[in-house]
Amino acid sequence: MPPSPEPERQGLLFVLSSPSGAGKSTLSRRLLAGDAAFVLSVSATTRPMRPGEVDGKDYHFVDVTRFREMAGAGEMLEHARVFDHHYGTPRAPVEAAIGQGRDVLFDVDWQGTQQLRDSALGFAVVSVFILPPSIAELERRLRHRGQDDDAVIARRMEKSQAEISHWAEYDYVLVNDDLDACYSQVETIVAAERLRRQRQRGLIGHVESLNREFEDLFG
Repeated sequence: MPPSPEPERQGLLFVLSSPSGAGKSTLSRRLLAGDAAFVLSVSATTRPMRPGEVDGKDYHFVDVTRFREMAGAGEMLEHARVFDHHYGTPRAPVEAAIGQGRDVLFDVDWQGTQQLRDSALGFAVVSVFILPPSIAELERRLRHRGQDDDAVIARRMEKSQAEISHWAEYDYVLVNDDLDACYSQVETIVAAERLRRQRQRGLIGHVESLNREFEDLFG
């Protein structure tokens, strides 16, 4: 069987970050459903599996010992402790995906984003931070979800201020006051980043071909 042709471009490591309730998860689901080039980065975690979750699809569920072994061996692109549990991104599947011209979507916080930038794959990172229109609206959205009690909501709101303080570390910052408009802006960013010169693998060969044509026609 002949080898597969090299993809036309290098894949992206596309990061969406936001405080809880700002719309990151909804935007992520729409991007995955609407763009076949995207795959979701499946994190490893030490937290217990919840009802309905599938190992290898929602998360790679591992114990603390295995997680620390993976981190120590350099098998994680990024990792952090969040709400008493460890989370991290296995490196091998991400490398394989972007090498095939796929784009990998990440749902990580500012710490994870910085670790991705500092990793061997940092050249492929495109980061977007999603801001809420107001803090009052952020709290309203958290309560409307009906997933957390008052104590957890208070904890998430407290964490939100720290997360928002890192907004300027991202390539793009969007205010999600209208979900459809915000999603359209995300699509625009993706389209522009895919067209960056350094991601187009075939451009050098094409320019060399043009130069040969010049020589043949006018040399």
